[in-house]
Amino acid sequence: MSAVFNASSFSYLFLPYTKQRSTSVLARMSSHQVKVLEQCQISPPPDSVPTTSLPFTFLDVTWMFCCPIQRIFLYQVPFSAAQFTDQVLPRLKKSLSLALQRFFPFCGNFVCPPQPSEPHILYNDGDSVQFLVAQSTGALSEFLSDGLRDSKEIHTLVPPTPPTRILDDTLVELTPLLSVQVTLFPNSGLCIGIKYRHTVADGMSSIHFVKTWASIFQANCDMSCVCISLPVIDRGVIEDPKGNKDAMLGFWRAWGSPTWKEDAAALMEDNVRATFTLSRYEIERMKKWVSAKCDNGPLHLSSFVVTTAFIWVCLIKSLDVVTNNASKDVAQCHFGLAVDCRNRFGLAIPDTFFGNCIAGRIVSFPRGKFKEDDCVAPVAAAIGHSVQSLDSGVVDGYRNSFSKWPELHESGDDILTVAGSPKLAQYDTNFGWGKPRKVEVVHIDISGSISLSESRNGDGGLEVGVARNRRQMEVFTSFFQQGLNQFV
Repeated sequence: MSAVFNASSFSYLFLPYTKQRSTSVLARMSSHQVKVLEQCQISPPPDSVPTTSLPFTFLDVTWMFCCPIQRIFLYQVPFSAAQFTDQVLPRLKKSLSLALQRFFPFCGNFVCPPQPSEPHILYNDGDSVQFLVAQSTGALSEFLSDGLRDSKEIHTLVPPTPPTRILDDTLVELTPLLSVQVTLFPNSGLCIGIKYRHTVADGMSSIHFVKTWASIFQANCDMSCVCISLPVIDRGVIEDPKGNKDAMLGFWRAWGSPTWKEDAAALMEDNVRATFTLSRYEIERMKKWVSAKCDNGPLHLSSFVVTTAFIWVCLIKSLDVVTNNASKDVAQCHFGLAVDCRNRFGLAIPDTFFGNCIAGRIVSFPRGKFKEDDCVAPVAAAIGHSVQSLDSGVVDGYRNSFSKWPELHESGDDILTVAGSPKLAQYDTNFGWGKPRKVEVVHIDISGSISLSESRNGDGGLEVGVARNRRQMEVFTSFFQQGLNQFV
C-alpha cells in the first residue's frame, strides 16, 4: 500500500499496491515535503520465533487507553540518496529483522476478544511490522531547533497507525503494535520514527529495542559482535498475589474497550511545540531554593521533582492568563506521577524486563495556590512526598490511583502527565553515526503530556518538551524564563 497524507486534516488514504516504489506526497508544510518511497513489512527471520501468546499483566492493562507512543531520533549524517538506498537501507531492514527476533511481541497483535475472554498479545510466525521509507525536501535544521515550531510538521516523520482488523466469525479485534518510518534528509540527516501501543511496552522496553536495533546495525548484522542484553519476555516476573489484574480488567471493561482513536486531526491550527533545557546548575539552584522555602521536615527533592513542579506551575499560570482565569472554579489540579519499578521498591524485576513496569500516584494540589509567588516550593514538596510514599506499597497505591482516573477526567480538573524519563538514556542510541542530534516525543501534542529526558549536551541537565496553542506557549515561555531568575 502507499499512503497519501493531507497535512491539514491528518487523514490517511490507503490505496492498493504491490511492493513497488511510489512517490506519493506524505505531507507538505511550508518548505518541508515528505515523499513515501517504499512501504513494506519487516518480520523476524523465518522459523526463528514460535507462535506465542503473551498474557497481559495488571501493569499492561493500565495502558490500554493510552494513545500510541511516538518518538523520533534525528541524526546529522551526510548520506546521499544513492548511498542511503544502496548501502544504508538494506542494512537497516536486515538489522531490524534481527532485532525483532529478540523483541518479537512488537510484531504480534493486540488481541481483543469479546468478553469474558481476556485481551492478550499473539505472535504467529510471519507476523511483521509496517516499515516506511520516506524522503524529505526540507532542512534537517528545522527539526533540530528548540524554539517554537508548528506541531503538525513533526508528525510527518512518524508512520501512520496500521488499522485494527475485526475477524467476522469471532468478532475478535486484532491491532498491530508497532510501525517504523525512516526519513532521509539528503546529504544532511536521517530520522528514525517509531509508533507503538503502550500496552505492549513502556519507554524502557521500547528504548531497549531501538538500542538493540542500533547495536545490530552497527555490528553489520554480525550477532556475535552484539553485546547488548537480551530482553526478558516472561510475564511471570510480575507477581500479582492480590488480584490487581482482575481489578484493572474490571475497570477497563466498565469504561469500554479501547477504540485506538488518534486525535491528531483535532490539533489546533496554532498548536506549537518547543524544547526547554535546564542545566544541572539551574536544577541544583532550584533544589536549594525549594529546600530553603520549606521548613516542614525532610524533603525528597530529586531533579525530577523540582523540574516537574516548576513546569507544572508555569503551565497552570500560563493557562490562567490565556483563558482569563476560566478555570477559577476548578478546585484541584492533578499530576500523574509514574515511575519505573524494575529492581526497585523490593520488586525482583530485572532491568531488561520487556513489557510495562510502571506504577505511580496521583498528586493533587489546590488550584488557588498556584497563584502564589512561591508556589513551586509547596508543589515540589507535594510531588516529593508522593515519590516517597512509593516505598510503602507501590502496587496497592497504584491500583487505588488508577481507579480514580475516570472520575478525574469527568471532573474537568486539569491533569498533567509526563512522557519519558532521563533514565531511558535515549541519546545513547547510536547506529554508528554518533549520538542523535535530537530525540523528541511526538505524541505530547495529542496527549497533553510533557516529555522529559536527559539533556543531549551531556551536562547532567534535563530537556522538557511542551506543546500547547501558540498563545499559551508564548506566555509559558515568559513564565519559564522569569521563573529561573527567582531561584537565586
